[in-house]
Order: sequence, then structure tokens, then C-alpha cells
Amino acid sequence: MQQNYTQCPKCGHKFPEALPASASCPSCGIFFFKWTLTQQAAQHAEVVDEDIPYEERDSLFSTLLQPLDRLDEISFYGRWLALLGLAIWSWFLIGYDYRIAEINQSFMHNILLPIHEAGHVIFRILGEFMMVLGGSLMQLLVPLGISLAFIVKRHDNFAAATGLWWASVSLVDLSAYIYDALYPQMTLIGGSVGDEAGIHDWINILRTVNLLQHAHAYGSIAHFLGSVLMVASLAWACYILLRQRSRLGNTIE
Repeated sequence: MQQNYTQCPKCGHKFPEALPASASCPSCGIFFFKWTLTQQAAQHAEVVDEDIPYEERDSLFSTLLQPLDRLDEISFYGRWLALLGLAIWSWFLIGYDYRIAEINQSFMHNILLPIHEAGHVIFRILGEFMMVLGGSLMQLLVPLGISLAFIVKRHDNFAAATGLWWASVSLVDLSAYIYDALYPQMTLIGGSVGDEAGIHDWINILRTVNLLQHAHAYGSIAHFLGSVLMVASLAWACYILLRQRSRLGNTIE
């Protein structure tokens, strides 16, 4: 049933007879239905932000802590299931011995390998050193770029957290390659073992900057940072879902 107005909801001007919602106030000029929609939107925004501490609402990183404005229950519980799967998978990925490149036998390594090789082609235009480094850069930049796109374009921080998880796995995957550079034993593309064909990326990279003797240390650091980032990305995703609970099915009427 359409609402009639005997008084302006904005300026308080009283009318000699009731006016419909489609009319405008003769005093301040607002259209009643537009004013009502604006107020409803403002009330919705207040409800959405109730679960966010006041001190966080204006912080630089507050947008990274907010869930979607609306999510149906099937998707919500599906995301919990996906997060559980990633957590279990992470246990195995972190547990692989990077010193003997166990992760190279994993399904995730097979996903990362084509991206790595594409990086060599893409970065070729920047010179030989960047072409060699480009493979490792690409397998980090692709998931980080996807994560950033989810934040900027979709405001979907859960999806962004899974992109960060992917980047962390890429770093753990690279740690084995870096570690292997000092005493190469890995079987590379084409079947060569170690540096038989002179195509071992991290031997070439570290030798160019005269740091090859530190390959084991850098590989260990990469594995540690990747593992920490993996856990942090899962914690971020979990935090987003805990907040999402209060916004299930929210819509602006």
C-alpha cells in the first residue's frame, strides 16, 4: 500500500492535505520516495557496520577485513568447506621437504609450472637476466594480481585471501628450486638433471649476483616466509567468514 504524507519527512512542513510518495515537498523540494530510499540505504549501512569496531572503520586496512554485503547460505557454507580443504592441503604442502624438492611431485606444482614457463617468454623483452627471473616472478605475480583484482573489482576479501594462499604456495614451491641451486639434483624440463644443460634458473640468477653460495639460506627463508604467508592467508579467510555470518542474505530494500 502506497504511503501518503501529511508532513515532509525532511523539513517538517505540514500539508493541507495528504500527498502521495511520488509527490515532492512544496517547501524543500524533495521527492518523498527518493528520500525514503536514501534513508533505508543509510540504515542498512549502519547495520552492516555494527560488527566492525569503531576504531577499525576508518583505518587504511578496514576494507580488507570486511565480508561481502550479501551472501547466500549455500555459498557461505561452501566457502567454509573450501577453506577446510585448503587448510588440510596446506598441511601437506608445508610438510614437503624442500631440501629434496618433494613438492615437485604435487598437483600444485603442475599448475604452477606452465605459469612459470610463460613468465620466461613474457619477460624475455626485458633482457636475459629478467627472462630467467621472469619464470619465478610470474608464478608469484599471477596469484597476487588475481587477489588484488578481487579486492578492487569485487570487494571479495575471502576470494582475495585464497589468491594470497596461492601466492604463498608459489613461494613454497620456489623454495625448493632456490635451495637446489647450490648442489643441483632436480630433474628439469627436458629431462636434464641438475645443471647439465645450463638452464637452472636459480643457479643463473644467484651466480649473476654473486650469491650462489647462499642458496641454501635463501631457499630456507623462502620456505619459511611462504609457510607463514600460507597460514596468514587462511587466517584472513577464516576471519572474513566469521564476520560474514551476520550478513547472510542481506539486501537493500
